[in-house]
Amino acid sequence: MHFSVLAAFTVALAIAVALPGPGIFAVVSCAIGRGFREALAMIGGLILGDLIYFTLAVLGMAALARSMGELFIAVKLTGAAYLIWLGVKLWRERPAALVSSETAGPGKRGYRRSFVGGFLVTISNPKTIAFYAGLLPTFIDLGKISASDAVAMAGIVVLTVGAIPAVYAYAAASSRRFFNSPSRLRLLNRTAGTMLIGSGVTVATR
Repeated sequence: MHFSVLAAFTVALAIAVALPGPGIFAVVSCAIGRGFREALAMIGGLILGDLIYFTLAVLGMAALARSMGELFIAVKLTGAAYLIWLGVKLWRERPAALVSSETAGPGKRGYRRSFVGGFLVTISNPKTIAFYAGLLPTFIDLGKISASDAVAMAGIVVLTVGAIPAVYAYAAASSRRFFNSPSRLRLLNRTAGTMLIGSGVTVATR
């Protein structure tokens, strides 16, 4: 595969990832409400979801992904409900619990929750399906892609989908340092919760 093809794919993917959408909003709200490490776990879920759709496209199953029909609707509503549930939890969480969790670390349950949330956001996002099922074939003939080409493009997916949301997450998590009073922490929590609920509603209504 020519380098220019990989470069064009990288630029297109980077633009698609960087544009604010349910995935970015979910990561930012997770970073604000739970901290940078949990946001990284959520980004891991985003990456897994993207890799699944990329693999489906490479294997010639993009049409199947597009025509999931009722199954996709069920997945989409499940992802939306999970995001809304996470948002409600942040709304109800006491600021003191947030401070103590930041000191002790999120623990396996927190990482798992965030990872699943990121995965569901990607799997239920029509924009992700549109990119891999519709836009990816414009860069390369998927019927002639080699194993090395697929590995190279998968590596680009991992780096791009991982790095760009991580920048958003780091910036969002850094803002937590300025919210050191219970009232400000409560406001921060509820802002993050509102963003998660909004992401869930966006996923459900697309």
